[in-house]
Amino acid sequence: MKSDVKIRRGRSAGRGGNIRKIMKCLCSGEKAAGDDGIPASESPLPVENSASGRSSRTSEINKKPEIGNIEEAESSLRESGSLNYEEARALLGRYEYQKGNIEAALHVFEGIDIAAITSKIMISIGRRGDCPRRRSQSFTTPPMSMHTVSLLLEGIFFKSKSLQALGKFGEAARTCKVILDILESSFPEGLPENFGADCKLQETVTKSAELLPELWKLADGSQEAILSYRRALLHLWNLDAGTTARIQKEFAIFLLYSGTEACPPNLRSQMDSSFVPKNNIEEAILLFMILLRKVILKRIDWDPSILDHLSFALTISGDTRALAGQIEELPPGILHRQERYHALALCYYGAGEDLAALNLLRKVLGSHEDPKSLPPLLMASKICGENCELAEEGTSFAYRALKSLDNGCDQLEGVANCLLGISLSVYSKFAVADSEKSSRQCEAMEAIEAARKKTRMTNPNVLYHSSLQYADERNLDSAFHYARKCLKLEGGSNIKTWLLLARILSAQQRYTDSESIINAALDQTGKWDQGELLRTKAKLLLAQDEFKGAIETYSRLLAIFQIRSKSFGSGDKKLRSSTRRLQMEVWHDLALVYIRLSQWHDAEACLSKSKAICSHSASRCHITGMLYEAKGLYKEALKAFMAALDIDPIHVPSLVSSAVTIRHLGHRSHPVVRSFLMDALRLDQTNHAAWYNLGLFYKSEGTKSSLVEAVECFEAAAFLEESAPVEPFR
Repeated sequence: MKSDVKIRRGRSAGRGGNIRKIMKCLCSGEKAAGDDGIPASESPLPVENSASGRSSRTSEINKKPEIGNIEEAESSLRESGSLNYEEARALLGRYEYQKGNIEAALHVFEGIDIAAITSKIMISIGRRGDCPRRRSQSFTTPPMSMHTVSLLLEGIFFKSKSLQALGKFGEAARTCKVILDILESSFPEGLPENFGADCKLQETVTKSAELLPELWKLADGSQEAILSYRRALLHLWNLDAGTTARIQKEFAIFLLYSGTEACPPNLRSQMDSSFVPKNNIEEAILLFMILLRKVILKRIDWDPSILDHLSFALTISGDTRALAGQIEELPPGILHRQERYHALALCYYGAGEDLAALNLLRKVLGSHEDPKSLPPLLMASKICGENCELAEEGTSFAYRALKSLDNGCDQLEGVANCLLGISLSVYSKFAVADSEKSSRQCEAMEAIEAARKKTRMTNPNVLYHSSLQYADERNLDSAFHYARKCLKLEGGSNIKTWLLLARILSAQQRYTDSESIINAALDQTGKWDQGELLRTKAKLLLAQDEFKGAIETYSRLLAIFQIRSKSFGSGDKKLRSSTRRLQMEVWHDLALVYIRLSQWHDAEACLSKSKAICSHSASRCHITGMLYEAKGLYKEALKAFMAALDIDPIHVPSLVSSAVTIRHLGHRSHPVVRSFLMDALRLDQTNHAAWYNLGLFYKSEGTKSSLVEAVECFEAAAFLEESAPVEPFR
């Protein structure tokens, strides 16, 4: 046991020498004895005289050395009368640390026998935490006062900070952990209220809880950091609101961006209905939502980065609708109204609620708001370009965006031109006159070419739509060129580009090459994202009359859907909707395969599965009609096709099939046949079946002019059928 150090009172000479001798003695690891300035105690002095004035003097020692005056530090030591070995080291080590002498401070701190003082500290603070009745029955004086405990724990904390400053992060973390271990062992249910309020103990606890996970991160101890964050937040350390918020934010950021997969928290007391996060993203989202709630309740100040991080987390989790709810709950004044509308529009668009997003953007772009704001203009044009009925408005937004740029950034101008081209391309399909349609298509191609020049072939989205535009025009070589460049630029990260390239190859009748592209994409794609790729692969196999392989591929895809629904439940709304749509289309594809194989019962079973997913489907009614048609039941087939058109009046396959069935029923030159086929071609000019049947209609009329038109229709049908992809390019 180390002896106590006594500092003689009343000496006026050698004041600076005394403190230096104390430090020399402490740093050497020796006990003070036989020195003129520091005489040895003839008998060990008590550590503390219980509730005497010793506590108040120790408190003064804690404060005065922070002034940075060595003479005042010595004066404090003289006034205290006695100071044990560990206390002296803690006090002087702190003094050296605050002066910036990190190595000297660490040398002093290393003389403290942490293992030896731990039990005394635990006994002392344990008795401090006892209830008054138990303390009144105890006659044993605690080994240390709370001020001494506070001083020693602070010394351990500064030792940890010294190790951190010297780059010894692992050792620093283990040292810091000692403080929390001591207190948690003494108070497993949490620190008592107002614990350590009369000294610096609470301050040390707060700093230690916040520092420990940061030290583990610096030491590359990711799992230890996660456990330390959870420990800081789940144990009752009496942390203030600001500290708790900082820890929550840093923990959420670490979960979100560290790349370390944390095990779900194991909460000792968890109610059955409580939410327990299953992965890093869910835990980070929960923490950010708690922080946002604290902002709304005005418990902490507004921090814009909270919303930024939460937006990223909810976006990658696919739940942007929940983010919209959080933004809507923000009190007025935090976000400007235009910024709020734009953020909400992004959320609704991400959740698949395009019209709700567009309505918000229209408010932003109104004459009373900011009609020239570029981001909302570009986003509005993008939404409109994806909706046939809004394509004209999309061109208007794109033109406004180009005008507001006024020869500004080339990249933004390229994006605006690309969006203009997309909207014009969609808008051209609704032109009544052929000249108007041709004019809009030329404008669309010019806009996309301008986008390529402005972006210098570096924007994958521009290259993708360039390829798509050429593919629609059946300029397959140019389409293949830009799709391949786009794929290279993206590094194979976009499934849409893989699919487009495969479809272009299939249109060139290069089925083996197309299948190789799909297989390469499958190798680089996660299992849950392989739906469209597997469906395209099945259609490539069908194009080569490999029915068995196609059925196996469809079965594999349906198995993925089943596993996914069991593993992830409902999921987010947009993903669930797209998955259900794709699942229904797969059942329809399988039904068509069985119709081709004359397996009527299997085809009916597939249609029954489709009906369970969606009771109203134009596509299912159309395939039902095809089943009747294959059986020779033309009247029933026509009823099914008309039912499909009741659900979707612009369903092109049903328009064509209705015309074909009417012809089979003996009405070869009926005006309704021509009307159905012309409507189909107005909606899809590349439908070779519509061109072929229109040619048959003109041929049946038998006039010279109609025969000329029939020849033109047959030529168009032959060209389009020869260059038709296994799936539509768009």
